[in-house]
Amino acid sequence: MTDRPAPFGPATAPGTVLVLVDLQQWIVDRPSAPLAGADVVRSAARLKAAFEDAGRPVVLVRYARLDGSDGGPDSVFNRFAPEVAAGPGNEVVTKYGIDAFEGTDLAERLRRLGAARLVVAGITTEYGVGETVRTALTLGHPVAVPEDAVTALAAPAHTAALHALRGLGATVTTTDTLLATARN
Repeated sequence: MTDRPAPFGPATAPGTVLVLVDLQQWIVDRPSAPLAGADVVRSAARLKAAFEDAGRPVVLVRYARLDGSDGGPDSVFNRFAPEVAAGPGNEVVTKYGIDAFEGTDLAERLRRLGAARLVVAGITTEYGVGETVRTALTLGHPVAVPEDAVTALAAPAHTAALHALRGLGATVTTTDTLLATARN
């Protein structure tokens, strides 16, 4: 079940920033539900292309292990899936926990980018995406979550996380709806 897009408006309108969470290849390749990581990447890539085509900011958030046992943020292990790899003008934030705001400069970057609203997609709905959306809402950002551009460790967790985010005020929608409203 999705919300109507009207409360959120055009996805790529000025002041809207796309935040992609934890779309590193090793995370994308892990088992997930209700969608496979590759399905999430396809939807996220469509969003990323639309934002870039409209000249809107894209922030890619990656998880790295604080102890460096994964080779560090710039290691081959931590590369983004090729379809959503950071390109010119994209911002990259490295987090060492679940929430993309905790211990990072994401809030400051969003201020610098003029972010009023966010579209947040990635893996996983109940952890990295969910905690990032919660903090964004607390900071006063309206947030849209395209349900076909997020997935979880298990389908029930995905459904519960989306229900909870909706209850906190996030707009739960689809990539097609966001892109359709962006063209209007």
